[in-house]
Amino acid sequence: METSPQVTVSVQGPLLRVSVGGRWNFDEPWPSEAATALASVADQRIREVSLESDNLGQWDSTLLVFLVQMVKAARARQLPLRTMLPEGLERLIKLAFAVPAKEGSARSKESVGFVTSVGESVLALRPKIEDFLNFLGEVVLSIWRLFLGRAKMRPMDLFAAMHECGVAALPIISLTSLLFGLILAFVGAVQLTQFGAQIYVAGLVGIGMLRVMGAIMVGVVMAGRVGAAYAALIGTMQVNEEVDALSTLGISPHDFLVLPRVLALMAMIPLLTLYADLMGIIGGFLVGTAMLNLNPLEYINATIQMVPFKHLIIGLVYGTVFGAIVAVAGCYQGIRCGRSAQAVGQATTTAVVQAIVGIIVATAIITVICNVLGV
Repeated sequence: METSPQVTVSVQGPLLRVSVGGRWNFDEPWPSEAATALASVADQRIREVSLESDNLGQWDSTLLVFLVQMVKAARARQLPLRTMLPEGLERLIKLAFAVPAKEGSARSKESVGFVTSVGESVLALRPKIEDFLNFLGEVVLSIWRLFLGRAKMRPMDLFAAMHECGVAALPIISLTSLLFGLILAFVGAVQLTQFGAQIYVAGLVGIGMLRVMGAIMVGVVMAGRVGAAYAALIGTMQVNEEVDALSTLGISPHDFLVLPRVLALMAMIPLLTLYADLMGIIGGFLVGTAMLNLNPLEYINATIQMVPFKHLIIGLVYGTVFGAIVAVAGCYQGIRCGRSAQAVGQATTTAVVQAIVGIIVATAIITVICNVLGV
């Protein structure tokens, strides 16, 4: 006896005969003849449909779904339907069409007002904020366990993360910062040369890069380069249930996966900010000496005199905060990633967007604080 599901389609004039046989179970796909049978119902030459069974073995809901679709197709064309099926199967088909859809069970398509939409959006934020705060709490506890010597973090993971977000990022940081210094010098020169004050380009570039622009450039680049990589890596581990395996073994995923990456970014981004500041000043130097005909020593002396040391410290504060934002955004999206490849892509994109938005918001807040403090 054939064990695979069988569908036999035969056309006898205006009559379409569809016979089912074999064993139907959830693990077996429909035979290719099933699609032929469904397509044949739409043939305009067909005037009647007959559903039969032949050597039908064990069956489950997969057979019922196929027959229900056949009945629906025949009813859609108002074709006469004959059934010669096992009694239990016929009862289930009748039951499938006996109960009409409950009125009002479908989702309402009534449009809601603007205020209602805003209110619902605000209320929907609460569980997300609570979940994010729980994640931050776990990170803080991991740092506390690290100070107590109880964290399950391997030093080699920390060094690997520092290399990934530090040394490996130098080429892209060099290029972007140098070009940004060039752009900043050109923009300043457009206005300052009208007053014969092109020497102040040195101060403009120096203060701009050291105070905030160097840190922002590094933060944005690292959000796209490292934050996305963190979300993709941890998200893939979530899909492969490796994160669950760590929890099963009694190893905190926050200690093992999140903590080394947060510490690495918070340590390396300030150093990269110093490097970006230097590259930006070099870019301004090239414009000042090559395009504005300034003396190289004069440009360097102007930079030293016009750029107070406090701007360097403020830039490092920006960089440290940006490092924490990029690391937390990437790791949070990775840990909370779904269980599919599509979810990994969404987590990666969301991590980059959240990191960049977080950098902009943090920049605004720190700038206001510095203005209030007079620094």
